[in-house]
Amino acid sequence: MIAFIEGFIEEKNPACLVINCQGVGYLVHISLQTYEATPDTGQVRIHTLQLIREDAHLLYGFASIAERELFSHLISVSGVGPNTARMILSSMSAADIRAAIVGRDIGALQSIKGIGAKSAQRIIVDLKDRLEKEGPGREEFLQPANNTIQQEALSALVMLGFYKNGARKAIATILKNNQGAEVSAEFLVKEALKSF
Repeated sequence: MIAFIEGFIEEKNPACLVINCQGVGYLVHISLQTYEATPDTGQVRIHTLQLIREDAHLLYGFASIAERELFSHLISVSGVGPNTARMILSSMSAADIRAAIVGRDIGALQSIKGIGAKSAQRIIVDLKDRLEKEGPGREEFLQPANNTIQQEALSALVMLGFYKNGARKAIATILKNNQGAEVSAEFLVKEALKSF
């Protein structure tokens, strides 16, 4: 099994990435959560899960180990295939999905396109106990190379009381708006505070 791929982003769209790993281009299917966490260019390491069918070998990529683990759990549920699991992961963060399953929040799961009452109930019945035993998911998010400044800014914003996902999105937006410019952690924090 391919556990991760590290290489340069050749193509990026909301459904997939093409990662150039030593001259080989890997097509990796992703969720919107992973799309948002992935830089537009540069080097990246992405956690992967390979699914082999009669007619295809498919590679799914994830911004975090927690997301990959949740995807594995979801596709183990009867009636939930890889595309449905990807839709679920595109609609909510891995932490929110875990919370909905453990908290028996059928309404939250039903709010996801393609998930009806029966599917939501089946997901909860099949996964609630398993997720409770595992405890909280590991938050090991995908990061671009040379990300010390981003990590410092993210840590500072979290210590100031902001949610990690919101802070991460704010930092990504600032970096996108200031491409090519040298930025400091202090600059990222100040600009992020203006956006909240």
